[in-house]
Amino acid sequence: MANEPLPPGVTVTSDDASISATVEVDASPADVFDFVRRPANHAIISGDGTVRTTTSGPEVLGPGDKFGMNMKMGVPYRISSTVKEFDQDHVIAWCHLGGHRWRWTIEPLGDDRSRVTETYDQSTARFPPALRLMGYPKRHRDNVAKSVANVADHFRSA
Repeated sequence: MANEPLPPGVTVTSDDASISATVEVDASPADVFDFVRRPANHAIISGDGTVRTTTSGPEVLGPGDKFGMNMKMGVPYRISSTVKEFDQDHVIAWCHLGGHRWRWTIEPLGDDRSRVTETYDQSTARFPPALRLMGYPKRHRDNVAKSVANVADHFRSA
């Protein structure tokens, strides 16, 4: 499986259970966190273009919130997720029925700048061996890299 070149400024790290992409963003942690925690923005953020629209849930996610999304990976489908980690302006993570998590970590760099990391983490999955057989977590490399680049691009154009 060939990987695309990384977007400018994006770094990627991985291990057997997760893959993360990081980029610096010209925005405060509060502004980045507010953007990421709104499901309506997930289609803008989505690095692989699978996220379409919100179907249910709150406008702004908080601890334990459930939300639904219209997705498309070949065929359209719907998925429901639950917020599993929440630390205001720093960390938000959610998972769906499969149990693996999508985690966003925002670190302050000062002067209204932030380091933003998205992690796909299958250590919490219900059946990690199946995901490994399908090539994950490395199969999500381009997705997480483009997702953090999309967040950075949003604040560049804002």
